[in-house]
Amino acid sequence: MKVTITKLRQDLFRLADEVRKGEPLEFSYKGMTFHVVPEAKPSKLAKLPRQTVVVPATDLEAANRAMFSEMQAEWEKDWAEL
Repeated sequence: MKVTITKLRQDLFRLADEVRKGEPLEFSYKGMTFHVVPEAKPSKLAKLPRQTVVVPATDLEAANRAMFSEMQAEWEKDWAEL
């Protein structure tokens, strides 16, 4: 993204956030062009949008017990087939 020095001063923090996300920035001052890039590229995982996790209004302990007993039944079935 190419901006003027005036635009850089006006939107410094917003532009810094864009650079932090990996977007290169160019601005000119007195005939000289400056390139601003992040020191390290952000990871691909950092670029993913955050997801809200919704927990159902059930008893988590009961759900854990049910899942464990289901897993245990599968283990016993696998061992019985050997």
